[in-house]
Amino acid sequence: MKFTPRKINAFLFFKLPAAFITGIRVKSISNDNSVVLVKHKWINQNPFKSMFWAVQGMASELSTGILVMKEIDESGKKISMLVTNMNAIFTKKATGRIKFECNDGALIRETIKKAVETGEGQTVIVVSEGINEEGVSVSRFEYEWSLKVKS
Repeated sequence: MKFTPRKINAFLFFKLPAAFITGIRVKSISNDNSVVLVKHKWINQNPFKSMFWAVQGMASELSTGILVMKEIDESGKKISMLVTNMNAIFTKKATGRIKFECNDGALIRETIKKAVETGEGQTVIVVSEGINEEGVSVSRFEYEWSLKVKS
């Protein structure tokens, strides 16, 4: 499958409807970077009139996960992927349009290469940062992905 924003957004509709309904959309994906957008609105807000932390989590995880999926696809191997740990820091109320960006494609690629070469499971910690329309960070997520070649 070619990884394009349109195809990933269609995937969201059919396989991750909660993400689709809350307005999460992939804007761009490349070998080293992915950008996911979500706009604060009624359906994804918390009682304090900002974006619910779980919606930010879905958008940030998607920005890392699509890079992992893309690299697995390009490796030509069957590799399992699983989030084994997640840490988040929230620094400002998330309102307006939030852009979640992950720039760890090269790190993911190297980890998958090592998993294929050694046959052993590997872990990689990647970061997705949520930036508001003013360019201010509202949240920062770290995901530990476990990657293992299936036998």
